[in-house]
Amino acid sequence: MAFSLLLSASMLLISSTFGGNAVASSLPFMNTSIPRTNISIPHTHAPIKLINSSVIAHDDGCVHLPIVHSTNVNHFSKKRGVQLQLANRSDIAYYAQLSIGTPPQPVFVQLDTGSFELWVNPDCATVQGADAAFCQQVGRYDGNTSLTAKSLGTTKTLKYGIGTANITYFEDTITLAGTATALQAVQFGVATATEDTFSGILGIGYGKGIATKYKNFVDQLVAQNAIRAKAYTLALGSKEEKEGVIVFGGVDPSKFAGPLAKLPIIDANESPDQVPRFWINMNSIAITPPNNNTKVYEGSNMPVFLDSGSTMTLLPPTLAATIAKDFGTDKEDDNGFYRIDCGLTAMNGTLDFAFNGLKIRVPYKEMIREVPSNPPACFLGITPSKKFTLLGDTFLRSAYVVFDLETDSIWMTQATSCGSTPAALGSVNDLSMVVGACGLTAEPAVTISSAGGTVATPGAGGTGTGSDTNGASATASSVVVPEPPPGSTSSGGSPVSSSSQCHPAVGVVWAFAVLALVNMA
Repeated sequence: MAFSLLLSASMLLISSTFGGNAVASSLPFMNTSIPRTNISIPHTHAPIKLINSSVIAHDDGCVHLPIVHSTNVNHFSKKRGVQLQLANRSDIAYYAQLSIGTPPQPVFVQLDTGSFELWVNPDCATVQGADAAFCQQVGRYDGNTSLTAKSLGTTKTLKYGIGTANITYFEDTITLAGTATALQAVQFGVATATEDTFSGILGIGYGKGIATKYKNFVDQLVAQNAIRAKAYTLALGSKEEKEGVIVFGGVDPSKFAGPLAKLPIIDANESPDQVPRFWINMNSIAITPPNNNTKVYEGSNMPVFLDSGSTMTLLPPTLAATIAKDFGTDKEDDNGFYRIDCGLTAMNGTLDFAFNGLKIRVPYKEMIREVPSNPPACFLGITPSKKFTLLGDTFLRSAYVVFDLETDSIWMTQATSCGSTPAALGSVNDLSMVVGACGLTAEPAVTISSAGGTVATPGAGGTGTGSDTNGASATASSVVVPEPPPGSTSSGGSPVSSSSQCHPAVGVVWAFAVLALVNMA
């Protein structure tokens, strides 16, 4: 069975028009062929199942949706007697489950911050081997069996870094599993023909008036009052966890520590490809090997965009080669990748990405792509690109990222995990007050009163009045911030269960702020 490394399987090439019968235009990078590495991998067989809807929450203005890596076979549905054989490109992406139609039809789609549209129903006959087996697991939507389906009759061709999809637009209900809420008349694409794709895609980039002519998935969450703040937060989780969470309209303070750093998104007209993506300025990349002798790479100050649809991180060839040399290789293989010693995954070094005072440290293990072949093969999670620079999953697993579509900002900090406490944002202005919970020594619960911002902590013996960083008092409905679930960790430990409830963010913010003050006393 062949394996191939996916550079950017779901990076959308924006259409030359916003809608209708349009064909997506190509970025320069996409005119080049994307190499594949062929490595023999033993077959693996495992039963698989749907995500438990009880861990998908919509409450108090946020939607808390688990995302899973395709190597996590416990989260995919066994259908038609086909057993999942994870290999090839299908094992290097992150997926979310949606239920479409009436009655609901569960479908897994690849989560992609680098594109803008939702579509389903890949043609599994156009992929082979493990990709075909995986394709048969992701579910299919049949508009003929949905009581709420409406075909809009318009078509479009979407082109990606690898693969294309010819779609016809439909409108239908999308149920947010585990809640009583369903989004009505959401526009999405149903594929009539695809090439080299093994799942549909949930594009969560900019929508109506910017990248599309219609309201996309994120637009509809706001328009139908499922969320109040047009922002979402992404925590992919570590390679060991194999799953993470996206919170639409909220944050999860149990996925990071300390405050979030605000970074402006570069205007599309000033960006390298003139496409409205999540472009930000990166100041530098450095390497900190186990001996702690940090080295900053020359020529690493550049615009990059954040793309969950790309497994690899793409950097200019000279910079990529210099980094690869520090990982023990001085050249690309025949397919354009840097094959390295798998023993590096056990070392404590990091690659350090700097953004205007913020530093995200990516452990060697998270930056190395491990292929379960015999013998094992490992590749640096960075690949050279002459015309495109992006930070893919090999970077994003180590970052907690808020995509703020209202103020065109990225809020970011180092990712960790100490439980799950999803919290709704009243507005994106709340982000400046958010403080991560990890690393704080929490009491079993903290109560926030609605009267004058008064905060009472069990065992504190009194009350206090909180204020934000600008001195303004905070008020919130009374909420209780739950203690971290049993078995949770404060610094990137074992996986933890997802919460089934979103709490008001301001209350959560002040709870953690009080704990921080108590710890400093």
